[in-house]
Amino acid sequence: MIELKPIRTEADYEEAMALLGTLWDAESGTPEGDRLDVLATLIEAYESANYPVDLPDPIDAILFRMEQQGLSRKDMEPILGSRGRVAEILNRKRPLSLEMIRRLHSELGIPAEVLIQPVRSQKDAA
Repeated sequence: MIELKPIRTEADYEEAMALLGTLWDAESGTPEGDRLDVLATLIEAYESANYPVDLPDPIDAILFRMEQQGLSRKDMEPILGSRGRVAEILNRKRPLSLEMIRRLHSELGIPAEVLIQPVRSQKDAA
């Protein structure tokens, strides 16, 4: 039987990753599948604590979602405002308003915690 234990060190993490490889094809609902689920949760907790991922820039997130959903700048007008306003936002010349953030979150499903971050400047985004 495979022993599962907390992941506290980098060595524990490497061992857990090796074990993950042996359990990867386990079927859900089996004892091995249950071990895989628990191990994945342990690994995810260790990675979240030790390798935090920065949230994306708000404009990058909007552009990514537009690309994912095949949306044009024209499609963004009901959410962000006039054609000029959409251009100002996407070109990083105007910040998002609270109302825009609410609409982007509710209509496009972009996490609010991403949208409320400061927008990178034009030169930093290039």
